[in-house]
Amino acid sequence: MVAVICLNQTYRKQVKEILPQLFHRWPTPQKMAKAPLNRLERLIKPLGMWRVRSKRIKQMSREFLSWDGQDAAELHGIGRYGSDSYRIFFKKQFNIKVTDKELKKYLKHKKKAA
Repeated sequence: MVAVICLNQTYRKQVKEILPQLFHRWPTPQKMAKAPLNRLERLIKPLGMWRVRSKRIKQMSREFLSWDGQDAAELHGIGRYGSDSYRIFFKKQFNIKVTDKELKKYLKHKKKAA
């Protein structure tokens, strides 16, 4: 879910460079929720919108700790893309209608391989 927030309105390549550092420093939702805001902002600054993203990540991490695991869109900062990604990659639901072009490509490839 952290990756989903980071991917919003930015390029995957940039996010791939940041995520390992981010998860190395704060590897669990508990630690991410307690991450010092200024340190989190500094780390994700190259992605743009670092103040908004940092607040979303912290709020989502706090909510994740008591989340029932049903609809990811219930979590702060997680919209349709995040919800669809959760259903595909974690719940293994491949017969869903998605709007994101990359998720569409993935599902199309998945159907061909089946």
